[in-house]
Amino acid sequence: MPRFERYVAIGDSTSEGLDDPDGAGGYRGWANRLAERLAGQQGSVLYANLAVRGLTTRQILQSQLAPALEMGPDLATVVSGTNDLLRRRFDADEMGADVETMQRALMAVGATVLSFTLPDLTGVMPLASLLRPRLLLMNQALRNASARSGAILCDFAAHPVASDPRLWSEDRLHANSAGHGRMAEALAWHLGVPGAASGWSEPLAAAPPRSLTAHVGAELTWIRRYLLPWLWQHARGRSSGDGVSAKLPELTLIELRIGN
Repeated sequence: MPRFERYVAIGDSTSEGLDDPDGAGGYRGWANRLAERLAGQQGSVLYANLAVRGLTTRQILQSQLAPALEMGPDLATVVSGTNDLLRRRFDADEMGADVETMQRALMAVGATVLSFTLPDLTGVMPLASLLRPRLLLMNQALRNASARSGAILCDFAAHPVASDPRLWSEDRLHANSAGHGRMAEALAWHLGVPGAASGWSEPLAAAPPRSLTAHVGAELTWIRRYLLPWLWQHARGRSSGDGVSAKLPELTLIELRIGN
């Protein structure tokens, strides 16, 4: 495995790290975990995370690619898609072309680039079945873009465990801490980081059955806490990213911490 000196993550809330609390009022997330994993292997790494929640792929390209290129990364992650799926207008080919543009630009400055597909969340959130045709088109566009650019693609959509509800947070749109841990391990494995194992793709133990009452209660709670506020926010033309800036906009030294 080559040594990576400068790692830059660009993307939306998935790369920002929602919902993996860091214990200090912010979010850790798979990108932070990957940077920490690299620091643990190499001793240190410079790391920046430009991701901002709520952005579409086109908005990520317009706002994050240029500053990422200025940092001269030798490792970059380009991850987006959820917000594209949720927009009224969706064009998988256009989205894939934007991802490929970002991948190629980062590779042109010497970066190894990683991207990944998104799993089908119908089992996590039944309403996601309405978006499944879009999801299938988007994931194929991501596969095509990565094949053309030469970026490394982690195909989470091909692994059923990625759709296990126990790896997703209460809002059903973001991974929980266990999910982010698996995602970081998967990317480390794709990079060939020593010690990274393929166990990230293995299924969890069978879950105990849930009663109808518990199921209905969980659905009503989700609708009240998450779906209705989200609908109201978007009805007003607002985004979750309004007023939010990148959590780590400059390259920051991440070092191996003995005892962790």
